[in-house]
Amino acid sequence: MTAPYVRADAVRAGAIQAGVCVRPLVRQLVDTETGDTSIVPIPCGSTLASVCEPCADKARRLRMHQCREGWHLDTEPERPSKDRSLWWLRHSETFGLVALVAVLKTAARHRRKRSTRRRDDAPDLPRLPVSDRTIGQTFTGKDGKVWRPSMFVTFTMPSYGRVRPDGSPVDPATYDYRRAALDALHMPKLWDRLVQNLRRAVGYDVQYFAAVEPQKRLAPHIHAALRGAIPREILRQVIAATYASVWWPPHDQLVYGPDDKHPVWDSTDQGYVDPNSGRPLQTWHEALDDLDDQGDDAEPAHVIRFGKQSDMQGIVGGTPQADRRVGYLTKYLTKAITDPLDDEDDELSPARRAHIDRLHEEVRWLPCSPRCWNWLAYGIQPKDAADGAAPGHCPNKAHDQEHLGCGGRRVLVSRKWTGKTLSTHRADRRSVVRKVLEAAGVDPGEADRCSATQVRDDGQPRYQWRPVDRDDLPDYIEIIAASIGERHRWRAQYEQAKERAGPKPGSNSATQQAVMANERGQ
Repeated sequence: MTAPYVRADAVRAGAIQAGVCVRPLVRQLVDTETGDTSIVPIPCGSTLASVCEPCADKARRLRMHQCREGWHLDTEPERPSKDRSLWWLRHSETFGLVALVAVLKTAARHRRKRSTRRRDDAPDLPRLPVSDRTIGQTFTGKDGKVWRPSMFVTFTMPSYGRVRPDGSPVDPATYDYRRAALDALHMPKLWDRLVQNLRRAVGYDVQYFAAVEPQKRLAPHIHAALRGAIPREILRQVIAATYASVWWPPHDQLVYGPDDKHPVWDSTDQGYVDPNSGRPLQTWHEALDDLDDQGDDAEPAHVIRFGKQSDMQGIVGGTPQADRRVGYLTKYLTKAITDPLDDEDDELSPARRAHIDRLHEEVRWLPCSPRCWNWLAYGIQPKDAADGAAPGHCPNKAHDQEHLGCGGRRVLVSRKWTGKTLSTHRADRRSVVRKVLEAAGVDPGEADRCSATQVRDDGQPRYQWRPVDRDDLPDYIEIIAASIGERHRWRAQYEQAKERAGPKPGSNSATQQAVMANERGQ
């Protein structure tokens, strides 16, 4: 190995230790007032440690901050400013009110109606009127102290067959790979239904911060921080009674397998046809019409439920236990579904590798949505079909091996958890650092000023981002080394500012509390 490559590896290791992005996007920042230009590396923002460990860890800590802030609120958070119920008013000028009403009527006319009768194999649910509150009840102890506990709950998927300690099946021939894949693809539907049922059962607008994480058997499970204390018996009833039905056309038998000719696009009819006979494939709406024609005899393509195993804990805010649970809840957010957990050996056993490959093969060919290209493999045109689709190659990341069906968001947060967006939480953390620096008389620096939105006297943005010419692009070592030096300088300024401007030991000021909260999620 030559010296430049050794140096690059060393610089990369130093970047990881300093918390600097190892694969930044380099752009030129132009000050339109002075004409000054500078080369600025923009962090890649990846959430996977296998791609960029510093960025992934930064994203995880931001989620820790978000989780901690909303878990044990004692006052109602501000309502989100986005009101979806007024969407038609905001767009009426663009589309025209008459045209918009016609579109809404057409959508309502074509809305599929499904029976709301509960399945016979599902127990009944407790039900209460849902009040417009999100914070939990308080409890007064014998000593007069008031407590406002919340919950930490783990939801798991059912068993698909016995597994070994490494998560691989004891008997791969009988392991239900198809159901495991379908459950992973449709778990968001089940989570939404559970939250809906839980709110109806307890009588208030339960808020949650949840993380989707893998078990060793590669089945996803959910760790959730729930605001407010909920009786464990109610939780068990809701879990047992919650299910989600997938009302899609049947897709249990491949019509066009991996080794067959796949449907081809007919530009004349603007649709897909059989590769041999040239006959048009059934459209998505025609397939749903066939399902509607079955009436009460129709069966959903899949029914998903949570497993019997669950863990429920009451947590009091401000305790070491609460901090530990926040860390545990976000522990694996930087890992892909197939990454080894904890400090396991990165070398996979042949049985586990075969388990991953077999589950991936199921996920690869099952449809992930009405628009999924895989519907072509079942003889059905996907919704809004267009030229270029190929079964087995749907671009949705749910089909990738590193996701194994979990193609949605890994973090699920209710809208009233804190009343803030993730960008607002990021700005709050920056604001705490800026206040500490300013209180100590330290200039936050040019980078801080450029990151803020600044305008000239004519109302135009002062700073502009531009691509960097290839000839002017610094090499990787130079970019990363400069970023490491800058990060060390900023960190030293912050630590010195805390010492100079911070309150005396024992002080409980709001500023000190904000700094401490910021440090726990830094």
